[in-house]
Amino acid sequence: MPSAPDPIELTTELALALREQVLPGLGSHAGRVHAGAGEGGDMTFAIDEEAEAFTAEFLAERAPGVAFYSEDQGLVEPSGTPDWVLVVDPIDGTRPAMAGLESACVSVAAAPVGDGDPTMGDVVAGCVIEIKTGARFSAARADAGEPDVRLSPNADLSRMFWTYGFRGRPAVATVTVLEELIDISSVGGGTFDLGSATFDMTRIVTGQLDAYVEPGPRLVADVPGMRAEFERVGNGAVLNNSPYDLAAAVLICERAGAVVTDAYGNSLSDRPLLGSGADYQMSCVTSANQDLHSKILKSIDQGIERLRSG
Repeated sequence: MPSAPDPIELTTELALALREQVLPGLGSHAGRVHAGAGEGGDMTFAIDEEAEAFTAEFLAERAPGVAFYSEDQGLVEPSGTPDWVLVVDPIDGTRPAMAGLESACVSVAAAPVGDGDPTMGDVVAGCVIEIKTGARFSAARADAGEPDVRLSPNADLSRMFWTYGFRGRPAVATVTVLEELIDISSVGGGTFDLGSATFDMTRIVTGQLDAYVEPGPRLVADVPGMRAEFERVGNGAVLNNSPYDLAAAVLICERAGAVVTDAYGNSLSDRPLLGSGADYQMSCVTSANQDLHSKILKSIDQGIERLRSG
């Protein structure tokens, strides 16, 4: 019987294989065909469906004893009891991928199954690969860190280069919460919606951006009536970041020395790793340093109060 694959190596092997599978279709209008809805309620496009099918085939051949969780298929378990589970987002940033932009990534994370349900803190390896460029980001929890990483030292909100997302989020409510950050940084810094959480977060590791701010689930939890607004925009589903969006990128950013919490300032380590939909979604604030992180969280607090009172 062949030996079980090393989960750290497997994350990279699968990510590289998925990138090769998806790359020829980057920017193709054929990939924009609607193919239904995924496990989490988001739209599944033809390019997603093809990548998901490839994931199942790859793991059935390369690692038949490993379970995986993906955006469109949910949890896929082999016969018997798996020791490992991969959390796979074959295309994080489907819309940028369909437009042929560089802000689309493959994201793969690995965690031991253990006796209970794995959490974000159980992730031991993560790999993110930009589909267009092939740039690779990887981390293992056992590593000492990334000594060559140069995170931004900026702690001035007015000079902040940062990113957020509108896909599936009500625009007026989102801007109301982020209003101060957008206004203060729009001239002396820069604000971006790049369409991919993993691309956004790895820009902090490269030093291109100072922060990634995604408060969506906090809006739903803290503001009466906001869930209905998210469902209105999401065609009946609440669409925020699920574990498969963040699992690899959170580990990569943490190992690089960035600060990663939810929009309340709490660690994501205890959040369930396997699941999608509103009950599993999590807000995320990732910053290059603690001073900037604290200022962003304070601004979000004020923005939530503004939205409540408005």
